[in-house]
Amino acid sequence: MSTLATDRVRAALAAVHAVDRPEIWVTLRAEEDLLAEAADVDVRVSGGEELPLAGLVLAVKNNVDVAGVPTTAACPGFAYLPGQDAEAVRRLRAAGAVVLGATNLDQFATGLVGTRSPHGAVRDSRRPEYISGGSSSGSAVAVALGLADIAIGTDTAGSGRIPAGLQGIVGIKPTLHVVPTDGVVPACRSWDAVTILARDLVTAERAMGVMAGGARAWPSGVRLAAPARPRVAYPSELPELSPAWAAEFDRQVARLEASGVEVRPVPIDVFLQAARLLYDGALVAERYAAVGAFVDSATGDGNPAGLDPTVAGIIGRAGALPAHQYVTDTARLAVLEREALAQLEGFDALLVPTAPLHPLLAEVAADPVGVNSRMGTYTNFCNLFDLCAVAVPAGEVDGAQFGVTVVGRTFDDAVVADIARRIELAPAPPALFASGAVAPTGTAGQPWPLAAGAAGVPLVVVGAHRRGQVLARELEALGGYWDGPVRLAARYRMVALDTEPPKPGVYRADDGAELVAERWILAEAALGRFLAALPEPMLLGSVRLTDGTTAVGFACDAVAAASGRDITHYGDWLAATAAVSAGSESPERKAPGEPAHGGLRDFLVTGLSRGLHADTRRG
Repeated sequence: MSTLATDRVRAALAAVHAVDRPEIWVTLRAEEDLLAEAADVDVRVSGGEELPLAGLVLAVKNNVDVAGVPTTAACPGFAYLPGQDAEAVRRLRAAGAVVLGATNLDQFATGLVGTRSPHGAVRDSRRPEYISGGSSSGSAVAVALGLADIAIGTDTAGSGRIPAGLQGIVGIKPTLHVVPTDGVVPACRSWDAVTILARDLVTAERAMGVMAGGARAWPSGVRLAAPARPRVAYPSELPELSPAWAAEFDRQVARLEASGVEVRPVPIDVFLQAARLLYDGALVAERYAAVGAFVDSATGDGNPAGLDPTVAGIIGRAGALPAHQYVTDTARLAVLEREALAQLEGFDALLVPTAPLHPLLAEVAADPVGVNSRMGTYTNFCNLFDLCAVAVPAGEVDGAQFGVTVVGRTFDDAVVADIARRIELAPAPPALFASGAVAPTGTAGQPWPLAAGAAGVPLVVVGAHRRGQVLARELEALGGYWDGPVRLAARYRMVALDTEPPKPGVYRADDGAELVAERWILAEAALGRFLAALPEPMLLGSVRLTDGTTAVGFACDAVAAASGRDITHYGDWLAATAAVSAGSESPERKAPGEPAHGGLRDFLVTGLSRGLHADTRRG
């Protein structure tokens, strides 16, 4: 029987005791409960149940409900005992993850530093005199130290991304509310997002695909991948960064450009204006709406509730803001959003530093509000504009972890993950993985929004729309995701068509052969747009693959099939064109009704010479 989950839990508990970092946790679950839950996962795996997160240990920020574990939001007087998991937690556990415990945070998720908690400041995983970043501080450090494989955080102004950046791990901040917020103590209800933290992007995406969906509908035209050569904007100025950090950011931009991405600087003043509006305006009134009544009632002699003075002051003052100022500021925010998105017109994403600095604990103690405000320079605007983001590690600067964040438009979650993958440094395996207690999660699969309910339709192509070919960019422009090679069942024949650019035509035949093909996945609306623009003689219909499944695929009309040169014996359009280029084409049989014109070389070379490097119009 499998012991994967049990072995991983034992290893995690040993690591927790070895590192001796009690400030990470508000509650660590009892060993017997953990082992019992892990044993149940092992039984399910041994019984053949597919559990995509089996063998992974999960840490949960303590403003997110875990059944039977007190939810405190790092305020002891606020504690309550939930009878059921938050929906995000429930889904991860159902997929095989075992909850190790509830992690510390900046109280009521109000802070980006990780120090505003009666349970103690959460220290940096590598340099304990420095902050961890917050407010998802315990979750990030638990992952960075290898105590947990994945962790739930929340993010309103950067609370998931900032600690990810400072701890050298990955943080996915999805489009607002695609992850259900049921069972989450709100910070600012309009802009709260449940996030996932992991040591690598593959693991983070797998967990996000399980955790998200069902709360906010994906649009029918959602993009499922970035184009092969995406366009990425970056700030033309870098306020709050030291010269060394600014130089490292410039190096990361150059790395991205070297990977084939087109990069361009843009002014980001409107983004920064929105970032300041979060702290300097009336938007903070949402924090009072969330927990202000409790803070007011708990303030008294001796602070029996365990309120953090800085947090209590921020929330208390927010309750005095007039309603008309909140209305004015939300109207101003809408204007800034339009201006900011106009700056990104024509770009697939925006690249920014995740955090502008990594302060010492002493620096935060000396100026708790000022340092916290600086930390959100490149994160505060994101949720206010309903953008999605992926924070990834990108090296070190003067001993500090340096990270960058790829920011994208609403529902462009798959696009930003695609671009972040180009930046992510291959992480060194943590000791727990190297020990064999749990295996790394493997290569990336399909985009996580597909697992989270975004509707995708497979499209099978055999010729000019294959990856790297002349018309592939048409599918990329529609946000198509390349899903790998496939083969058509032996019931089709293939002819070379006299089109510009050259392409093959496929038709059904009793004497067919297996044909090499590739599969893309498009959103429903994207496939509709593609079909609407399809020129003669091309058709789309159902095709069968060698594995017995069906998909939408290309065919050609009867006239084209009868007049094209038969190239079925090659079994592959690229093999046919390569043979022509090499001058070694083999004899081909004539298609039914084919006129007696010259061979394939005469037929195809003409098309290749005039169209293979031509514009990507459909001939």
